[in-house]
Amino acid sequence: MNNNQALIQALNNCAAECNNCATACLDEDNIKMMTACIKLDMDCATICTATATLLSRNSKHGKHLLKECIEICIACAEACEKHADMYQHCKVCAAACRASAKACKEMM
Repeated sequence: MNNNQALIQALNNCAAECNNCATACLDEDNIKMMTACIKLDMDCATICTATATLLSRNSKHGKHLLKECIEICIACAEACEKHADMYQHCKVCAAACRASAKACKEMM
């Protein structure tokens, strides 16, 4: 049994919500306004997926990514929160990013 299961689930959920948000942002009318959000969504999904993958293998290198994961998750949450009142996908993504950052902090 992997001791990091809750963290892995939070990271995978964050990656899924970030991918969903990026895709939904691409369909918005004012896509130019959404570019920073989309880029952070993609970065966040990538770092969360990589971190979850390493942790699921019990790799000693997984914990090295936690600090970077926290930084990107918080940045992504902040970007999404700017649009959360207009777009539900940004609101959901921001919450997933905050939860992922919190789970990473707890593991450190």
